[in-house]
Amino acid sequence: MVLPVVSVSMKKKKKLSLPLTLSCAGLLITGGIAAYWLLTQGRPLSRDLPLGTKIIPQDALFTVSLTTDTGQWQKLREFGTKETQKEVDKNLLQWRERLLSSNGYDFQKDIQPWVGEEVTIAILAPGVDQPVSKPVANNPSKPADDQEIIMVLPIKKPEAAQEILANLKAPKQRSWSDRIYQGVKIKETQGEGTDKFSATVLLGNLLLITDNSQAIEKAIDVYKGKQSLAQTPGFADNFPKIAAYKPLAQFYVNLPTAAKIASISPKRPLPAQVLAQLKNNQGLAGTFSLESEGIRLKSVSWLNPNGQRVLAVENKAGEMQNRLPGDTLIMLSGVNLQRFWGDYISTSQGNPLSPIPPEALRNGVKNYTNLDLERDLLTWMNGEFSLSVVPVKATQGGEEDFRAAFVFMSKTNNRSKAEATLKQLDEVMKNQYQFQIQETKVGGSPVVNWVGPFGNLAASRGWMDGDTVFLALGAPVSEKILPKPNNTLAGGESFKSTVPRRPSPSNGQFFIDVETTAKNFPLPSLLPNQEAWLSATRSIGMSGAVSDERSNVYDIFFSLKKAGNPEPLP
Repeated sequence: MVLPVVSVSMKKKKKLSLPLTLSCAGLLITGGIAAYWLLTQGRPLSRDLPLGTKIIPQDALFTVSLTTDTGQWQKLREFGTKETQKEVDKNLLQWRERLLSSNGYDFQKDIQPWVGEEVTIAILAPGVDQPVSKPVANNPSKPADDQEIIMVLPIKKPEAAQEILANLKAPKQRSWSDRIYQGVKIKETQGEGTDKFSATVLLGNLLLITDNSQAIEKAIDVYKGKQSLAQTPGFADNFPKIAAYKPLAQFYVNLPTAAKIASISPKRPLPAQVLAQLKNNQGLAGTFSLESEGIRLKSVSWLNPNGQRVLAVENKAGEMQNRLPGDTLIMLSGVNLQRFWGDYISTSQGNPLSPIPPEALRNGVKNYTNLDLERDLLTWMNGEFSLSVVPVKATQGGEEDFRAAFVFMSKTNNRSKAEATLKQLDEVMKNQYQFQIQETKVGGSPVVNWVGPFGNLAASRGWMDGDTVFLALGAPVSEKILPKPNNTLAGGESFKSTVPRRPSPSNGQFFIDVETTAKNFPLPSLLPNQEAWLSATRSIGMSGAVSDERSNVYDIFFSLKKAGNPEPLP
């Protein structure tokens, strides 16, 4: 996930916010699910750093630590529906085939008796700084550089390490030969084509296996003193923030290296703004844990500790969920919309991947309302804000009519300016679009309604507690939020059981009632076989905070259905 940051001068650091937004919430959730798909195996997290980080090269692109506890995998397979159970099982079998069966290994017979609580897989960075060589003439489909992957397996009893290495079964029944590199013994076999399986023991109790002889040499170089992943700036400081007791999986993404790889991609090169943000951020990490009602993802992202960019520690969210009714379907809250807009511009100006180009939004506001987005609106939107979908049910002809309103709320410290702008907006709606502007009272509070030419209520606006303005578009919901509802979203069981209580204080939260929302509204397609995954999900909640000037933390919970005990894996 890309942290929105802006450039600062050497004389003075410019602070910026990192409010939760629909886009970043979507990116993080999508990234979390995608990582879950990719990993589909898990690991118990140590209280210190992930396994093997002291011997994995510092420029590793991606690492994942996976549990060897078969009970956790059985628990994972119980979640979801029968359809998603089949999907999870298919992925588990694919990974088992790729890592074990295809190389002649059986986990229970060949590995489980001696392996520790977790295994770590590291994908090393390719040589992106070197010119790409031409493919071999007789094999034009062969990539110029093979992907280098190292698997690190801990040995329960260090005294048995050399014995295990000596008796290690060769992949696909091949035979091992020995060689020495920097004084370290390597077992190696020549496979079909150019495949070379290599294995060695480092630090007395870590067995390394790879299908690339250069990768094992890089690990030995680290063992002999070269920079390790554990020495990456910010790595040791930020991993403890996502510690959990025996999690399913833990992953790490090297963002600067990812930026380098993306910059030379011929298929879909990323815009310069995105590359700049990736290069200026250091790392992204996450921990998946199984709980009784679903899966939790704790994530942290951090900037380069030596860079000239910082985050504004502005964790002041937490009120909006107390202003919304308990049946709210979607809520996204954040802090300081004015500051967020500045951050959004820095990463989106001229970026074709941006959901909405900043200039298009500016022009749209100007063309439809005659207002200046930044001068007339955002200047007073400097407190907590929220975007929500609130349902309204009505019975017509004996049938239930399900409608919903889009509700925007923002806290301000300049009510007079906000009120003046809203009155300007009233005039535009009246004179340009022939809406009737009707003033009324709801729950003792003044409310302004925009009524369309055919008598339909198009929008309502008003104030809550003196400093929080609301604008509701679509179905009439003023009566549901004024006065403050007795049954609030914050007090609802679904919200309380889904949205994490920590980090606290937060700079924003996200909640979606997936069951009801997917049943009544079309959702954008983000994942393969998305309908099946949505049908297995009850709700999703997230809380986030700026941990310090260099890092941001998130806690996401996926509340899942249970399909019961699955059939044993083949």
